[in-house]
Amino acid sequence: MSSILKSLTGPGDLRGLDEGQLAVLAAEIRETIIGTVARTGGHLGSSLGVVELSIALHRLLESPRDRIVWDTGHQAYAHKLLTGRLERFGTLRQMDGIGGFPRRSESEHDVFDGGHAGTGLSIAQGLATARDIRHGLERIAVVVGDAALMSGLSLEALNDIGHRGTPMLIVLNDNEMSISPTVGAVSTYLSKIKLSQAWQHSKSAYDSLVERIPLVGGGALEWSQRLRRSVVNLASPGQLFEDLGITYIGVVPGHDLHALLETFGRVMSLKGPVLVHVRTQKGRGYRPAETDQIAFHGAALPPMDLAPKADAHDPGHVVRQIGSSMPHGAGSNGDATPPTARPGAPKKNPNYTAVFAEELVEQARTDRRIVGITAGMPTGTGMAKFQAAFPERTIDVGIAEQHALTLAAGLALAGMRPVVALYSTFLQRAFDQTVHDICQNDVPVVIGVDRAGLVGEDGTSHQGMFTLPAQRQLPFLVVASPKDEQELRSLLRTALTQEHPFALHYPRDAGLGLPSVEPVEIPVGRGEVLREGRDLLFVGFGPIVMRAMEAAGALERDGWSVGVVNARFAKPLDRQLILDAARGKRLVVTVEESVVTGGFGSGVLEAIEEARLTDPAYRDIAVRLVGIPGDQFVDHGSVADLRRMLRLDAPGLEAQVREALATIQAVPGRSEAAPAG
Repeated sequence: MSSILKSLTGPGDLRGLDEGQLAVLAAEIRETIIGTVARTGGHLGSSLGVVELSIALHRLLESPRDRIVWDTGHQAYAHKLLTGRLERFGTLRQMDGIGGFPRRSESEHDVFDGGHAGTGLSIAQGLATARDIRHGLERIAVVVGDAALMSGLSLEALNDIGHRGTPMLIVLNDNEMSISPTVGAVSTYLSKIKLSQAWQHSKSAYDSLVERIPLVGGGALEWSQRLRRSVVNLASPGQLFEDLGITYIGVVPGHDLHALLETFGRVMSLKGPVLVHVRTQKGRGYRPAETDQIAFHGAALPPMDLAPKADAHDPGHVVRQIGSSMPHGAGSNGDATPPTARPGAPKKNPNYTAVFAEELVEQARTDRRIVGITAGMPTGTGMAKFQAAFPERTIDVGIAEQHALTLAAGLALAGMRPVVALYSTFLQRAFDQTVHDICQNDVPVVIGVDRAGLVGEDGTSHQGMFTLPAQRQLPFLVVASPKDEQELRSLLRTALTQEHPFALHYPRDAGLGLPSVEPVEIPVGRGEVLREGRDLLFVGFGPIVMRAMEAAGALERDGWSVGVVNARFAKPLDRQLILDAARGKRLVVTVEESVVTGGFGSGVLEAIEEARLTDPAYRDIAVRLVGIPGDQFVDHGSVADLRRMLRLDAPGLEAQVREALATIQAVPGRSEAAPAG
């Protein structure tokens, strides 16, 4: 049988298919997504849930003239397959391959580079407003999940969309039962009425007629409208949207292509903003993902066995079982609890997230002031472990990072010790709250900056590369990062004893497998010398320090005497320790897995430059800042591949140092430059 998916040249071809062929296409798309994600990883559940929805939108809209916005973007795999990316889909989330989120550089059908939840409505309104200003005719649709809809940014956008009456289609993809389900047939009946031309025309005509009634017209109109809203509210879960000025239609079965095509087709003729509430099932078509929606939401999936098995309840439903089970709750970008290893696979050490969560639980056993806060990521940040131990002291605010930090400030003002665990990329969304609510008030909030540094396959929107330079400038904020997982435990204990805000950065990496030691409080701003040396000095921040140790060993084999300092703190910097270690060196190299512009290395350079003014011993020291270049985003690929590409692995650090030494014409054992010529 020929493949319908392979025959598509673009979404316009969908208009030549009947509904039976579209159903076959939906099955082919699911097979392709499942087969690919089993090899590459990715957001399986959300994308499987919107296959029919994607087909219906692309069948009725004319992308790229009409614009389809995918909020968050991890649900856009079917969209990618329908818009000409089948041949390259096997490279999903691999270096130089197809991105896991919409990317304008990939296709004219991708409206914006997504990755963060809650942005879609604002983007769509901007597109629609621009269209209206220039009197364009393109249609704007946005697909937003039920969780993202509850973010503060989404609610602000909904309020403005309803107030301005911006014409657009909002598709609410409800797959988590976060919004009250329909109460029965009356709701469906009312939706059909509101979709009819008779309802739309009669409503405005009736209001106009009532308003013209002498003496009582105005009051009668208000009473009539209230009565109509009360009747609609009786059976509709969407009264919130109606009150905001957005026509609500729903609930529509999200895997019924006929119902979706019929509903969307009629909605297109309505005026103003319309929200269609679509009920979908996460992981549709892959039974393990249907039954364990949390584990199959994130990009790090349990092992998948793709051998088809018969379904006794539904012979037409392909069933696939998990090769080995995974603890419930896999989060996006990896999980605090690693999946069960495949037979023969090397055992992985606990990652930094898991160590952070375990130590936080231990500290909370004796300090009842500790409160754990997460923004819709309890598993990914390890807060699910804390919640299991202390449910009454755990707060999940949903996708509302801004609220998470301001809430923490209030808790700290009341004497608590709040710990907010966020991915570095999502912490970007709450910069104002960090500045205004936490730092300006100088309150003891601990910010666990998870996924600091390179994250990998999720690409440009998720790399944790910008937080460190942003935080270095903030008064009162302590910024720290450990060289290994045991030092992470000590730094967390240190953070919880402070009366100031404390940002603790750690990567998504597995730890070094070091034996457990009793954590100790580390004086704030105190670094340590890991290795003495006469010629060169590495000064590092975070786990990259251990790669600097490897590079130092390689350089020593060629006669270089290399010192290594583990700074621990980017703010406050251990200036005296660093200056003492730098004295007499020919080259100082700072290393960090962060943007170098304004980052940790800049702080070291500032200290040395200041010392040059008063101490001649520092005037001949060359300084090389090594990190992520500040003039580019980092695309997707494995973390190991990205570190190799950016030369932030041990061989890359060694190579960069050798280049710097060649530039200044330095030779081993000499503190001054070799003479030219």
